[in-house]
Amino acid sequence: MDLRKLKTLIDLVAESGIAELEITEGEGKVRIVKFSQAVQPVAPVHDLHVPVAAAPAQAAAPVAPAAPAAPSGHVVKAPMVGTFYRAPNPGASPFVEVGQSVKEGEPLCIIEAMKLLNEIEADKAGVIKEILVENGEPVEYGQPLFVIG
Repeated sequence: MDLRKLKTLIDLVAESGIAELEITEGEGKVRIVKFSQAVQPVAPVHDLHVPVAAAPAQAAAPVAPAAPAAPSGHVVKAPMVGTFYRAPNPGASPFVEVGQSVKEGEPLCIIEAMKLLNEIEADKAGVIKEILVENGEPVEYGQPLFVIG
């Protein structure tokens, strides 16, 4: 792999939200890790991450039971990972409010992913019963965003 490709990959990792990138090309292998303090063997790195991952799962457990009870209509889910925005820009009014009627294809929100703003549209006509995400929060793929009744 040439030096220009490596520089491009390093810039990509630095500008994106990913923490680690590993690429195999032919017999060569490159691994770029963002914010690494020191080079350590692979096993201890995984051991360090397991307790960190376990703590948020326990903290999220009380929230999980509330999520299945909330959707009681058609649920619009996040089609990608990114940051959820209710309005087209910070000073504007939100696309939709609870109780508002929407038509199929009408914009509901924006999800910003890698500096691209993606409008998320209603896939069903109805009334917004619930908005399940706060403005500016990160969302995961498949996470419920709205309930349309």
